[in-house]
Amino acid sequence: MEPLTDKQIRACFVNCTKGEATRLRLPADFAEVPWSDLDFLGWVDPGAPLKAHLVLPREDGPVGITLRVPSTGRTSAVKSSMCQACLTAHASSGVTLFAAPLAGAAGREGNTVGTYLCADLACSLYIRGKRQPKLRHGRYEENLTLEEQIDRTTGNLWAFADKVLGLR
Repeated sequence: MEPLTDKQIRACFVNCTKGEATRLRLPADFAEVPWSDLDFLGWVDPGAPLKAHLVLPREDGPVGITLRVPSTGRTSAVKSSMCQACLTAHASSGVTLFAAPLAGAAGREGNTVGTYLCADLACSLYIRGKRQPKLRHGRYEENLTLEEQIDRTTGNLWAFADKVLGLR
């Protein structure tokens, strides 16, 4: 992913107001973001832990999506869950349902769409082996190349973004 500035990030959000985009907090480690290892930028808002944000690169410019995170409940240490973007299996607390208000009038009326993603939104790092899920066996080995895994992950995230944008 190409590095983005604070201004570029705040200007690209499609499902929140300009004021909300101005007030959102960037990742705490924004100055050290490993852009070359990322296929998208995702973070939980450090000032509002029930909000998260995704910024997806696109040929005509980045697209930002604001997400809501459910308050944490009890999770089982025995069960595991899988991210719907990168297909990384985690202990159940490692995957969270993220809900995004739809863009435009539908979102202002309260309509949302959701998906299960890595709770830390670090899919890019999991598929590159730079971060390991909290499972006894680590990440499952795949027959796909890294490039194919990246394409699958970004395709799954764009399918979600298309739903937010009302294109699907």
